[in-house]
Amino acid sequence: MSKVLPSTVEGGLSKPEAISLREAFWFWLKLGFISFGGPAGQISIMHQELVERRRWISQRRFLHALNYCMLLPGPEAQQLATYIGWLMHRTWGGVIAGVLFVLPSLFILIALSWMYIAFGEVPVVAGLFYGIKPAVTAIVVQAAHRIGSRALKNNWLWAIAAASFAAIFAFNVPFPLIVLGAALIGYVGGRLAPEKFRTGGHGAAKKSFGPALIDDDTPSPEHARFSGFKLALLALTGAVLWALPMGILIVLFGWEGTLTQMGWFFTKAALLTFGGAYAVLPYVYQGAVGHYGWLTPTQMIDGLALGETTPGPLIMVVAFVGFVGAYVSQVFGADHVFLAGAVAATLVTWFTFLPSFLFILAGGPLVESTHNELKFTAPLTAITAAVVGVILNLACFFGYHVLWPQGFSGNLDWPSALIAILAAIALFRFKRGVIQVLMACALVGLAVHLLR
Repeated sequence: MSKVLPSTVEGGLSKPEAISLREAFWFWLKLGFISFGGPAGQISIMHQELVERRRWISQRRFLHALNYCMLLPGPEAQQLATYIGWLMHRTWGGVIAGVLFVLPSLFILIALSWMYIAFGEVPVVAGLFYGIKPAVTAIVVQAAHRIGSRALKNNWLWAIAAASFAAIFAFNVPFPLIVLGAALIGYVGGRLAPEKFRTGGHGAAKKSFGPALIDDDTPSPEHARFSGFKLALLALTGAVLWALPMGILIVLFGWEGTLTQMGWFFTKAALLTFGGAYAVLPYVYQGAVGHYGWLTPTQMIDGLALGETTPGPLIMVVAFVGFVGAYVSQVFGADHVFLAGAVAATLVTWFTFLPSFLFILAGGPLVESTHNELKFTAPLTAITAAVVGVILNLACFFGYHVLWPQGFSGNLDWPSALIAILAAIALFRFKRGVIQVLMACALVGLAVHLLR
Protein backbone atom coordinates (compact mmCIF):
# COMPACT_ATOMS: atom_id res chain seq x y z
CA MET A 1 0.00 0.00 0.00
CA SER A 2 1.27 3.46 -0.87
CA LYS A 3 2.69 5.74 1.78
CA VAL A 4 0.05 7.53 3.84
CA LEU A 5 1.07 10.78 5.50
CA PRO A 6 -0.26 11.55 9.01
CA SER A 7 -1.91 14.74 7.84
CA THR A 8 -5.56 13.94 8.48
CA VAL A 9 -6.71 14.73 11.98
CA GLU A 10 -9.99 13.57 13.53
CA GLY A 11 -10.73 14.06 17.18
CA GLY A 12 -7.07 14.89 17.80
CA LEU A 13 -5.87 11.64 16.18
CA SER A 14 -3.73 11.70 13.08
CA LYS A 15 -4.00 9.09 10.36
CA PRO A 16 -1.49 6.27 11.04
CA GLU A 17 1.70 5.94 9.05
CA ALA A 18 1.78 3.26 6.37
CA ILE A 19 2.67 -0.17 7.72
CA SER A 20 5.55 -2.09 6.17
CA LEU A 21 5.21 -5.75 5.28
CA ARG A 22 7.79 -6.57 7.97
CA GLU A 23 5.74 -4.82 10.68
CA ALA A 24 2.64 -6.61 9.50
CA PHE A 25 4.50 -9.95 9.52
CA TRP A 26 5.30 -9.65 13.23
CA PHE A 27 1.73 -8.68 14.05
CA TRP A 28 0.23 -11.64 12.15
CA LEU A 29 2.73 -13.99 13.83
CA LYS A 30 1.71 -12.66 17.25
CA LEU A 31 -1.95 -13.08 16.32
CA GLY A 32 -1.33 -16.72 15.40
CA PHE A 33 -0.18 -17.43 18.97
CA ILE A 34 -2.92 -15.51 20.81
CA SER A 35 -5.99 -16.30 18.68
CA PHE A 36 -7.89 -18.33 21.27
CA GLY A 37 -11.62 -18.30 21.85
CA GLY A 38 -13.00 -19.63 18.58
CA PRO A 39 -14.09 -17.37 15.69
CA ALA A 40 -15.92 -14.89 17.94
CA GLY A 41 -12.88 -14.44 20.16
CA GLN A 42 -10.48 -14.28 17.22
CA ILE A 43 -12.56 -11.66 15.38
CA SER A 44 -12.84 -9.69 18.62
CA ILE A 45 -9.04 -9.71 19.02
CA MET A 46 -8.56 -8.50 15.44
CA HIS A 47 -11.14 -5.76 15.92
CA GLN A 48 -9.45 -4.52 19.08
CA GLU A 49 -5.99 -4.58 17.52
CA LEU A 50 -6.68 -3.47 13.93
CA VAL A 51 -9.68 -1.15 14.29
CA GLU A 52 -9.51 0.28 17.80
CA ARG A 53 -5.83 0.26 18.75
CA ARG A 54 -3.70 0.37 15.61
CA ARG A 55 -6.35 1.84 13.25
CA TRP A 56 -5.09 -0.07 10.24
CA ILE A 57 -8.65 -0.34 8.92
CA SER A 58 -11.90 1.48 9.71
CA GLN A 59 -14.86 -0.08 11.47
CA ARG A 60 -17.02 0.03 8.34
CA ARG A 61 -14.39 -1.54 6.07
CA PHE A 62 -13.58 -4.19 8.67
CA LEU A 63 -17.22 -5.26 8.97
CA HIS A 64 -17.73 -5.12 5.22
CA ALA A 65 -14.86 -7.57 4.79
CA LEU A 66 -16.29 -9.74 7.57
CA ASN A 67 -19.66 -9.84 5.80
CA TYR A 68 -17.96 -11.43 2.81
CA CYS A 69 -16.01 -13.92 4.89
CA MET A 70 -19.21 -14.97 6.66
CA LEU A 71 -20.67 -15.96 3.28
CA LEU A 72 -17.79 -18.30 2.43
CA PRO A 73 -17.10 -21.88 3.40
CA GLY A 74 -14.06 -21.95 5.63
CA PRO A 75 -12.92 -20.32 8.90
CA GLU A 76 -14.12 -16.72 8.75
CA ALA A 77 -11.53 -15.36 11.20
CA GLN A 78 -8.62 -16.78 9.20
CA GLN A 79 -10.18 -15.51 5.97
CA LEU A 80 -10.68 -12.07 7.50
CA ALA A 81 -7.00 -11.92 8.43
CA THR A 82 -6.11 -12.98 4.89
CA TYR A 83 -8.39 -10.31 3.42
CA ILE A 84 -6.95 -7.48 5.49
CA GLY A 85 -3.40 -8.66 4.83
CA TRP A 86 -4.15 -8.78 1.09
CA LEU A 87 -5.77 -5.35 1.10
CA MET A 88 -2.75 -3.82 2.82
CA HIS A 89 0.13 -5.64 1.14
CA ARG A 90 -1.14 -7.38 -1.99
CA THR A 91 -1.11 -11.14 -2.48
CA TRP A 92 1.97 -11.78 -0.33
CA GLY A 93 0.42 -9.82 2.51
CA GLY A 94 -2.69 -11.98 2.38
CA VAL A 95 -0.72 -15.21 2.18
CA ILE A 96 1.47 -14.22 5.13
CA ALA A 97 -1.50 -13.18 7.26
CA GLY A 98 -3.46 -16.34 6.50
CA VAL A 99 -0.54 -18.74 6.92
CA LEU A 100 0.63 -17.25 10.21
CA PHE A 101 -2.91 -17.46 11.54
CA VAL A 102 -2.71 -21.25 11.11
CA LEU A 103 0.97 -22.21 11.40
CA PRO A 104 1.45 -21.97 15.20
CA SER A 105 -1.66 -24.10 15.70
CA LEU A 106 -0.34 -26.73 13.27
CA PHE A 107 2.97 -27.12 15.10
CA ILE A 108 1.28 -27.19 18.51
CA LEU A 109 -1.29 -29.77 17.38
CA ILE A 110 1.37 -32.03 15.86
CA ALA A 111 3.18 -32.04 19.22
CA LEU A 112 -0.02 -32.57 21.23
CA SER A 113 -1.25 -35.28 18.86
CA TRP A 114 2.00 -37.18 19.25
CA MET A 115 1.86 -36.90 23.05
CA TYR A 116 -1.76 -38.06 22.97
CA ILE A 117 -1.24 -41.11 20.77
CA ALA A 118 2.07 -42.10 22.38
CA PHE A 119 1.18 -41.53 26.03
CA GLY A 120 -2.64 -41.54 26.05
CA GLU A 121 -2.77 -44.73 28.12
CA VAL A 122 -0.62 -43.28 30.91
CA PRO A 123 -2.95 -42.93 33.94
CA VAL A 124 -2.42 -39.19 34.34
CA VAL A 125 -3.11 -38.47 30.66
CA ALA A 126 -6.06 -40.89 30.57
CA GLY A 127 -7.51 -39.22 33.65
CA LEU A 128 -7.25 -35.75 32.15
CA PHE A 129 -9.06 -36.85 29.01
CA TYR A 130 -11.69 -38.63 31.11
CA GLY A 131 -12.72 -35.23 32.42
CA ILE A 132 -12.31 -33.42 29.11
CA LYS A 133 -14.68 -35.66 27.12
CA PRO A 134 -17.92 -34.71 28.96
CA ALA A 135 -16.83 -31.06 28.91
CA VAL A 136 -16.55 -31.23 25.11
CA THR A 137 -20.12 -32.55 24.98
CA ALA A 138 -21.32 -29.49 26.92
CA ILE A 139 -19.25 -27.20 24.68
CA VAL A 140 -20.89 -28.58 21.54
CA VAL A 141 -24.35 -28.10 23.09
CA GLN A 142 -23.37 -24.51 23.84
CA ALA A 143 -22.26 -24.05 20.22
CA ALA A 144 -25.65 -25.26 18.99
CA HIS A 145 -27.39 -22.87 21.40
CA ARG A 146 -25.16 -19.94 20.47
CA ILE A 147 -25.65 -20.35 16.72
CA GLY A 148 -29.32 -21.23 17.11
CA SER A 149 -30.15 -18.17 19.20
CA ARG A 150 -28.68 -16.00 16.48
CA ALA A 151 -29.94 -17.88 13.43
CA LEU A 152 -33.40 -19.29 14.25
CA LYS A 153 -35.48 -16.12 14.07
CA ASN A 154 -38.77 -17.61 12.82
CA ASN A 155 -40.69 -20.86 12.39
CA TRP A 156 -39.34 -21.44 8.87
CA LEU A 157 -35.77 -21.52 10.12
CA TRP A 158 -36.74 -23.67 13.11
CA ALA A 159 -38.32 -26.14 10.68
CA ILE A 160 -35.14 -26.27 8.60
CA ALA A 161 -33.07 -26.93 11.73
CA ALA A 162 -35.44 -29.71 12.84
CA ALA A 163 -35.44 -31.29 9.38
CA SER A 164 -31.64 -31.28 9.18
CA PHE A 165 -31.40 -32.91 12.62
CA ALA A 166 -33.85 -35.62 11.62
CA ALA A 167 -32.09 -36.18 8.30
CA ILE A 168 -28.66 -36.77 9.80
CA PHE A 169 -29.77 -38.41 13.07
CA ALA A 170 -32.47 -40.76 11.83
CA PHE A 171 -31.53 -41.30 8.19
CA ASN A 172 -27.76 -40.65 8.19
CA VAL A 173 -28.08 -38.30 5.23
CA PRO A 174 -24.61 -37.12 4.10
CA PHE A 175 -23.78 -33.61 5.26
CA PRO A 176 -23.18 -32.24 1.70
CA LEU A 177 -26.76 -33.16 0.74
CA ILE A 178 -28.08 -31.36 3.82
CA VAL A 179 -26.13 -28.21 2.88
CA LEU A 180 -27.33 -28.43 -0.74
CA GLY A 181 -30.94 -28.95 0.31
CA ALA A 182 -30.84 -26.05 2.77
CA ALA A 183 -29.26 -23.76 0.16
CA LEU A 184 -32.01 -24.66 -2.32
CA ILE A 185 -34.72 -24.00 0.26
CA GLY A 186 -33.09 -20.66 1.09
CA TYR A 187 -32.81 -19.72 -2.59
CA VAL A 188 -36.49 -20.40 -3.26
CA GLY A 189 -37.67 -19.11 0.12
CA GLY A 190 -35.70 -15.89 -0.29
CA ARG A 191 -37.84 -15.11 -3.32
CA LEU A 192 -41.18 -16.35 -2.07
CA ALA A 193 -40.89 -15.02 1.49
CA PRO A 194 -37.81 -12.77 1.66
CA GLU A 195 -38.70 -11.42 5.10
CA LYS A 196 -38.31 -14.94 6.54
CA PHE A 197 -34.76 -15.31 5.24
CA ARG A 198 -33.46 -11.84 5.92
CA THR A 199 -30.54 -11.68 8.36
CA GLY A 200 -29.01 -8.63 9.95
CA GLY A 201 -25.51 -10.07 9.80
CA HIS A 202 -22.70 -7.70 10.58
CA GLY A 203 -24.19 -4.51 9.26
CA ALA A 204 -22.18 -1.41 8.52
CA ALA A 205 -21.37 0.44 11.71
CA LYS A 206 -21.22 4.20 12.08
CA LYS A 207 -18.89 4.23 15.07
CA SER A 208 -15.42 5.58 14.38
CA PHE A 209 -12.24 5.14 16.38
CA GLY A 210 -10.44 7.90 14.53
CA PRO A 211 -8.90 8.14 11.06
CA ALA A 212 -7.66 4.78 9.82
CA LEU A 213 -4.99 3.76 7.36
CA ILE A 214 -7.72 2.12 5.27
CA ASP A 215 -10.58 4.51 6.00
CA ASP A 216 -14.20 4.57 4.86
CA ASP A 217 -13.37 6.81 1.90
CA THR A 218 -9.92 5.38 1.11
CA PRO A 219 -10.02 4.21 -2.52
CA SER A 220 -9.20 0.58 -3.16
CA PRO A 221 -5.54 0.17 -4.17
CA GLU A 222 -4.67 -0.90 -7.71
CA HIS A 223 -4.18 -4.56 -6.82
CA ALA A 224 -7.67 -4.70 -5.28
CA ARG A 225 -9.43 -3.77 -8.52
CA PHE A 226 -11.06 -6.51 -10.53
CA SER A 227 -9.20 -7.93 -13.52
CA GLY A 228 -10.33 -10.90 -15.57
CA PHE A 229 -6.73 -11.76 -16.38
CA LYS A 230 -5.73 -11.75 -12.70
CA LEU A 231 -8.73 -13.92 -11.85
CA ALA A 232 -7.84 -16.46 -14.54
CA LEU A 233 -4.20 -16.48 -13.44
CA LEU A 234 -5.23 -17.00 -9.81
CA ALA A 235 -7.57 -19.86 -10.76
CA LEU A 236 -4.77 -21.53 -12.73
CA THR A 237 -2.33 -21.08 -9.84
CA GLY A 238 -4.82 -22.54 -7.40
CA ALA A 239 -5.44 -25.52 -9.65
CA VAL A 240 -1.71 -26.19 -9.88
CA LEU A 241 -1.22 -25.83 -6.11
CA TRP A 242 -3.95 -28.42 -5.57
CA ALA A 243 -3.11 -30.79 -8.42
CA LEU A 244 0.67 -30.93 -7.88
CA PRO A 245 0.66 -32.41 -4.35
CA MET A 246 -2.36 -34.57 -5.21
CA GLY A 247 -0.56 -35.91 -8.28
CA ILE A 248 2.55 -36.68 -6.23
CA LEU A 249 0.44 -38.56 -3.68
CA ILE A 250 -1.24 -40.60 -6.42
CA VAL A 251 2.12 -41.52 -7.98
CA LEU A 252 3.66 -42.50 -4.64
CA PHE A 253 0.71 -44.19 -2.92
CA GLY A 254 -2.01 -44.71 -5.53
CA TRP A 255 -5.53 -43.31 -5.46
CA GLU A 256 -6.56 -45.60 -2.58
CA GLY A 257 -3.54 -44.67 -0.45
CA THR A 258 -4.27 -43.23 2.98
CA LEU A 259 -2.58 -39.87 2.33
CA THR A 260 -4.19 -39.55 -1.10
CA GLN A 261 -7.65 -40.20 0.30
CA MET A 262 -6.99 -37.73 3.11
CA GLY A 263 -6.12 -35.05 0.56
CA TRP A 264 -9.26 -35.70 -1.45
CA PHE A 265 -11.54 -35.99 1.59
CA PHE A 266 -10.36 -32.76 3.23
CA THR A 267 -10.58 -30.89 -0.06
CA LYS A 268 -14.30 -31.72 -0.06
CA ALA A 269 -14.57 -30.85 3.63
CA ALA A 270 -13.01 -27.43 2.96
CA LEU A 271 -15.87 -26.59 0.61
CA LEU A 272 -18.53 -27.54 3.16
CA THR A 273 -17.52 -25.53 6.23
CA PHE A 274 -20.46 -23.09 6.06
CA GLY A 275 -21.20 -22.04 9.61
CA GLY A 276 -17.78 -22.79 11.07
CA ALA A 277 -15.92 -25.84 12.26
CA TYR A 278 -18.76 -27.27 14.33
CA ALA A 279 -20.86 -27.50 11.17
CA VAL A 280 -18.34 -29.60 9.26
CA LEU A 281 -17.34 -31.85 12.17
CA PRO A 282 -20.25 -34.25 11.52
CA TYR A 283 -19.02 -34.61 7.93
CA VAL A 284 -15.48 -35.24 9.17
CA TYR A 285 -16.88 -37.80 11.60
CA GLN A 286 -18.90 -39.54 8.87
CA GLY A 287 -15.79 -39.85 6.71
CA ALA A 288 -12.83 -40.13 9.07
CA VAL A 289 -14.53 -42.37 11.65
CA GLY A 290 -17.41 -44.06 9.85
CA HIS A 291 -16.10 -44.55 6.30
CA TYR A 292 -12.30 -44.61 6.46
CA GLY A 293 -11.78 -45.69 10.07
CA TRP A 294 -8.78 -43.39 10.51
CA LEU A 295 -9.65 -42.91 14.18
CA THR A 296 -12.22 -44.00 16.75
CA PRO A 297 -15.21 -41.99 18.04
CA THR A 298 -13.40 -41.50 21.36
CA GLN A 299 -10.30 -40.20 19.60
CA MET A 300 -12.49 -37.78 17.63
CA ILE A 301 -13.84 -36.33 20.87
CA ASP A 302 -10.32 -36.04 22.28
CA GLY A 303 -9.15 -34.33 19.09
CA LEU A 304 -11.87 -31.71 19.39
CA ALA A 305 -10.75 -31.06 22.97
CA LEU A 306 -7.17 -30.51 21.81
CA GLY A 307 -8.42 -28.20 19.06
CA GLU A 308 -10.35 -26.15 21.62
CA THR A 309 -7.24 -25.62 23.76
CA THR A 310 -4.91 -24.42 20.99
CA PRO A 311 -4.81 -21.07 19.19
CA GLY A 312 -6.04 -20.79 15.63
CA PRO A 313 -9.28 -21.87 13.95
CA LEU A 314 -11.08 -24.86 15.45
CA ILE A 315 -11.14 -26.57 12.05
CA MET A 316 -7.46 -27.28 12.76
CA VAL A 317 -8.80 -30.41 14.43
CA VAL A 318 -8.28 -31.88 10.94
CA ALA A 319 -4.54 -31.87 11.70
CA PHE A 320 -5.22 -34.19 14.64
CA VAL A 321 -7.34 -36.45 12.43
CA GLY A 322 -4.59 -36.62 9.83
CA PHE A 323 -1.85 -37.24 12.39
CA VAL A 324 -3.67 -40.03 14.21
CA GLY A 325 -4.88 -41.67 10.99
CA ALA A 326 -1.42 -41.81 9.41
CA TYR A 327 0.32 -42.68 12.69
CA VAL A 328 -1.95 -45.65 13.38
CA SER A 329 -1.91 -46.78 9.74
CA GLN A 330 1.92 -46.60 9.73
CA VAL A 331 1.90 -45.30 6.15
CA PHE A 332 5.71 -44.92 6.22
CA GLY A 333 6.32 -48.13 8.17
CA ALA A 334 6.57 -48.95 11.85
CA ASP A 335 9.86 -47.06 12.28
CA HIS A 336 8.56 -43.72 10.99
CA VAL A 337 5.15 -43.32 12.60
CA PHE A 338 5.81 -39.77 13.86
CA LEU A 339 6.98 -38.66 10.41
CA ALA A 340 3.87 -40.17 8.86
CA GLY A 341 1.65 -38.34 11.33
CA ALA A 342 3.43 -35.01 10.86
CA VAL A 343 3.31 -35.26 7.06
CA ALA A 344 -0.38 -36.19 7.12
CA ALA A 345 -1.23 -33.31 9.48
CA THR A 346 0.56 -30.88 7.18
CA LEU A 347 -1.08 -32.27 4.05
CA VAL A 348 -4.62 -32.14 5.38
CA THR A 349 -4.01 -28.59 6.60
CA TRP A 350 -2.84 -27.65 3.09
CA PHE A 351 -5.89 -29.14 1.38
CA THR A 352 -8.27 -27.71 3.98
CA PHE A 353 -7.04 -24.11 3.80
CA LEU A 354 -6.04 -23.74 0.15
CA PRO A 355 -9.64 -22.96 -0.94
CA SER A 356 -9.89 -20.25 1.74
CA PHE A 357 -6.96 -18.36 0.25
CA LEU A 358 -8.37 -18.70 -3.26
CA PHE A 359 -11.80 -17.45 -2.19
CA ILE A 360 -10.30 -14.32 -0.64
CA LEU A 361 -7.77 -13.50 -3.35
CA ALA A 362 -10.30 -14.16 -6.13
CA GLY A 363 -13.35 -12.56 -4.51
CA GLY A 364 -11.65 -9.66 -2.75
CA PRO A 365 -11.66 -7.35 -5.82
CA LEU A 366 -15.37 -7.99 -6.32
CA VAL A 367 -16.06 -7.13 -2.68
CA GLU A 368 -13.95 -3.99 -2.90
CA SER A 369 -15.99 -2.82 -5.87
CA THR A 370 -18.85 -1.99 -3.51
CA HIS A 371 -18.92 -1.02 0.13
CA ASN A 372 -22.62 -1.66 0.48
CA GLU A 373 -23.98 -4.67 2.32
CA LEU A 374 -23.71 -7.98 0.48
CA LYS A 375 -26.93 -9.38 -0.94
CA PHE A 376 -28.23 -12.85 -1.81
CA THR A 377 -27.73 -14.15 1.73
CA ALA A 378 -30.97 -16.16 1.90
CA PRO A 379 -29.24 -19.48 1.02
CA LEU A 380 -26.66 -18.82 3.74
CA THR A 381 -29.43 -18.07 6.24
CA ALA A 382 -31.04 -21.43 5.49
CA ILE A 383 -27.70 -23.26 5.62
CA THR A 384 -26.96 -21.70 9.02
CA ALA A 385 -30.34 -22.90 10.29
CA ALA A 386 -29.59 -26.41 9.04
CA VAL A 387 -26.21 -26.27 10.73
CA VAL A 388 -27.93 -25.89 14.11
CA GLY A 389 -29.61 -29.25 13.66
CA VAL A 390 -26.38 -30.85 12.50
CA ILE A 391 -24.46 -29.56 15.53
CA LEU A 392 -27.20 -30.82 17.85
CA ASN A 393 -26.76 -34.25 16.29
CA LEU A 394 -23.04 -33.99 16.97
CA ALA A 395 -23.78 -33.28 20.63
CA CYS A 396 -25.97 -36.39 20.77
CA PHE A 397 -23.19 -38.43 19.19
CA PHE A 398 -20.62 -37.19 21.71
CA GLY A 399 -23.01 -37.62 24.63
CA TYR A 400 -23.77 -41.22 23.68
CA HIS A 401 -20.11 -42.25 23.47
CA VAL A 402 -19.14 -40.38 26.65
CA LEU A 403 -22.06 -41.22 28.95
CA TRP A 404 -22.64 -44.79 27.73
CA PRO A 405 -19.14 -45.98 26.72
CA GLN A 406 -20.37 -49.61 26.49
CA GLY A 407 -23.53 -48.62 24.64
CA PHE A 408 -27.07 -48.32 25.97
CA SER A 409 -26.86 -51.94 27.10
CA GLY A 410 -24.19 -50.86 29.60
CA ASN A 411 -24.45 -48.60 32.64
CA LEU A 412 -24.55 -44.83 32.61
CA ASP A 413 -21.13 -43.39 33.47
CA TRP A 414 -22.50 -41.12 36.21
CA PRO A 415 -19.20 -39.29 37.00
CA SER A 416 -19.01 -38.26 33.32
CA ALA A 417 -22.66 -37.18 33.43
CA LEU A 418 -21.97 -35.06 36.51
CA ILE A 419 -18.92 -33.45 34.90
CA ALA A 420 -20.98 -32.68 31.78
CA ILE A 421 -23.70 -31.03 33.88
CA LEU A 422 -21.17 -28.95 35.81
CA ALA A 423 -19.50 -27.91 32.54
CA ALA A 424 -22.85 -26.86 31.11
CA ILE A 425 -23.63 -24.79 34.22
CA ALA A 426 -20.24 -23.09 34.00
CA LEU A 427 -20.74 -22.29 30.30
CA PHE A 428 -24.40 -21.25 30.32
CA ARG A 429 -24.94 -19.84 33.80
CA PHE A 430 -21.56 -18.36 34.70
CA LYS A 431 -20.33 -17.62 31.15
CA ARG A 432 -16.92 -19.18 31.76
CA GLY A 433 -14.48 -19.50 28.87
CA VAL A 434 -13.98 -22.77 27.03
CA ILE A 435 -10.37 -23.19 28.13
CA GLN A 436 -11.24 -22.54 31.78
CA VAL A 437 -13.98 -25.16 31.66
CA LEU A 438 -11.76 -27.72 29.91
CA MET A 439 -8.95 -27.27 32.44
CA ALA A 440 -11.26 -27.53 35.44
CA CYS A 441 -13.01 -30.62 34.07
CA ALA A 442 -9.66 -32.22 33.22
CA LEU A 443 -8.56 -31.88 36.84
CA VAL A 444 -11.86 -33.31 38.11
CA GLY A 445 -11.56 -36.17 35.65
CA LEU A 446 -8.02 -36.88 36.78
CA ALA A 447 -9.14 -37.06 40.40
CA VAL A 448 -12.03 -39.40 39.57
CA HIS A 449 -9.84 -41.61 37.37
CA LEU A 450 -7.09 -41.97 39.99
CA LEU A 451 -9.54 -42.68 42.82
CA ARG A 452 -11.24 -45.52 40.96
